[in-house]
Amino acid sequence: MDSPATVMWTYLAVAVAAAALASASTPVVPGLGVNWGTIMSHPMLPSTVVQMIQDNGIKKVKLFDADEWTLSAFAGTNIEVTIAIPNNQLARMSENCKNAKEWVKENVTKYDHGGIKIKYVAVGNEPFLTSYNGTFIKTTFPALKNIQTALNEAGVGDRIKATVPLNADVYNSPSSNPVPSSGDFRSDIHDLMVDMVRFMHSHGSPFMVNIYPYLSLNLNPNFPVDYAFFDGGGRSISDNNHQYTNVFDANFDTLVWALKKAGVGDMKIVVGEVGWPTDGNEYATLSSAKRFYDGFLKRMAEKVGTPLRPGPMEAYLFGLIDEDMKSILPGNFERHWGIFTYDGRPKFPMDLSGNGNDKYLVGAKGVQYLPAQWCVLKPEVKDDSLVGTNIDYACYNADCTSLGYGSSCNQLDNRGNTSYAFNMYFQMQDQDVRACDFDGLAVTTTVNASQGNCLFPIQIVSSAPIPLAVAHLAIGRVVLVAIVACALVFI
Repeated sequence: MDSPATVMWTYLAVAVAAAALASASTPVVPGLGVNWGTIMSHPMLPSTVVQMIQDNGIKKVKLFDADEWTLSAFAGTNIEVTIAIPNNQLARMSENCKNAKEWVKENVTKYDHGGIKIKYVAVGNEPFLTSYNGTFIKTTFPALKNIQTALNEAGVGDRIKATVPLNADVYNSPSSNPVPSSGDFRSDIHDLMVDMVRFMHSHGSPFMVNIYPYLSLNLNPNFPVDYAFFDGGGRSISDNNHQYTNVFDANFDTLVWALKKAGVGDMKIVVGEVGWPTDGNEYATLSSAKRFYDGFLKRMAEKVGTPLRPGPMEAYLFGLIDEDMKSILPGNFERHWGIFTYDGRPKFPMDLSGNGNDKYLVGAKGVQYLPAQWCVLKPEVKDDSLVGTNIDYACYNADCTSLGYGSSCNQLDNRGNTSYAFNMYFQMQDQDVRACDFDGLAVTTTVNASQGNCLFPIQIVSSAPIPLAVAHLAIGRVVLVAIVACALVFI
């Protein structure tokens, strides 16, 4: 009899094959986009990913750089693309307008004339996170102004807008009155934020904010679970005759109040990132992710909006594909935000139209895998004195986040943990025979090493240029990411 893992692999393969037969014209809720991050060891070909995006009817994509290898795959697709200037380039963009003009010429004008539909230029990514200790405080706004000027002078500023994707920790409500209407920009950056939003508003640029209900739940042991979702059943808060039944609405409207107090109450808001991870933590599960996305997409389809901003919304799901090289400083879940696995398989049924007609999304086509072999602990090994050090080495250099508490492989015994770690390193190294030694403790096998619901993956063949796979190693969202005081009212 086949093992549960083998059955699961077969089931997923059938699901992907069935999804591939679905119509490419599947409707997607208006305003919906996806974030495509590339902090992974073995990224798929951009053409493969873009085809997958098109097959699922997605019309908006947000990138985290302006990498030519990735961006060129959008030529002729009519997909709206947001490109980005990484934080480590903000200082250069802020120095003078000449640098900004050169960047716009190389990364905007060239592609704009080449059939790529650029919509936004993201100047930095969450540059005011408190964990950055003010590193980008002095460079972000000057860089934003120079980029917008460069876009205007290039003749594209009327349709391509510069903005700064910001984390929800740039605004808050005081603990003495934790409701949206008491919200304002963070005190240490208040004046800067007011100047910046007024500048963006004057140029028709949106406020791009990243909101993560999952992080509110994950970081606060007293947070009411149902308040992180959209299907009710939990407690609510009342503010100025408005009822808030979920943290997303409360968070979003806290920003609306901050913008009102800055004199730009009608400023457009784009949700730059919103999503739910599927592994690496007890709350990061497939079922919870499905519950979150089902509720969020339904609200988008119904154009519910929030109490202060009813109506349609523009929002980008985070993220498209799992990224096995992201920093796990915030938590093991950081590598599992994708609605698709590392090799482009849909993780669970969902309906991007928001109508609740669940089916598996169309997976990546033509993905090639390394040979069907795994690296495991030798059956005859009894002395485990060397095992600990080798596991540490394997997991330092590969992704073992699925072994953590509450994760999909948490149920493995010690031998299973060891084999999983060895295999992840072996796959990361493209199955180099020298990567399956570990002081003589390991051996390769052609028998599927997966156990129960824990899948031991086989890596894909990747032709990514080295810089793409390693250049964007970043801290990511750290600690205060999504908690807003109004969400902590239940403590």
